Amino acid sequence: MGTTVLVVDDHRLVREGLRRTLVDAGLEVVGEAENGERALALAVDLRPDVALMDISMPTMDGLTVTRRLRSRAPGTRVVVLTMHDDEGLLEQAFAAGAVGYLLKDAGGAEVVDAVRRAHTEGTAGSSPLGRRAPAVDAPPAPAGGVELSDREREVLQLFADGCRPAEVAARLFISPKTVRNHLSHIYAKLGVGDRSQAIVAGLQHGLIDLPER
Repeated sequence: MGTTVLVVDDHRLVREGLRRTLVDAGLEVVGEAENGERALALAVDLRPDVALMDISMPTMDGLTVTRRLRSRAPGTRVVVLTMHDDEGLLEQAFAAGAVGYLLKDAGGAEVVDAVRRAHTEGTAGSSPLGRRAPAVDAPPAPAGGVELSDREREVLQLFADGCRPAEVAARLFISPKTVRNHLSHIYAKLGVGDRSQAIVAGLQHGLIDLPER
């Protein structure tokens, strides 16, 4: 039987990227949760082998969920997944019962390896399974720095915020054809082939922000 995983993050884009990364590696994603209460309920119900757990979430933070899982779903091993490279949070995560601490800024193979190790090795003592791992499976970054024009960043940010092409055109007072032209330039600069990949790459390069929840 393969490794089962619960993906917990309050941003849909991050969850989708993680799901692709894990499924492509042959792991089974049995559920996704967008907040702490949902994560706790799903973990108790589904009993996944591993939970990839964000820290900052609505309704209940990831460290509280991790502590509660120790008694309510003790077979689920938690790998914390966060943008915070903070020694204090790392110590709190392991004190809460996590077996790994991942950052959202490295290659997809690392998060897969950490999940597999969490399942097969159980715990990693006081050391994190990996200090640098991504929440999304983005395409490789083009060589050198990536630069988008102010307008291209506006276009990409609106797509990241969930706007459709017609909405982007209306908000920026440009034609749909101009939106398509901007997208073509964005894809070429980021070395990607579609909007989803462009958003992920834009986030990783710090060109756009995740939408507020």
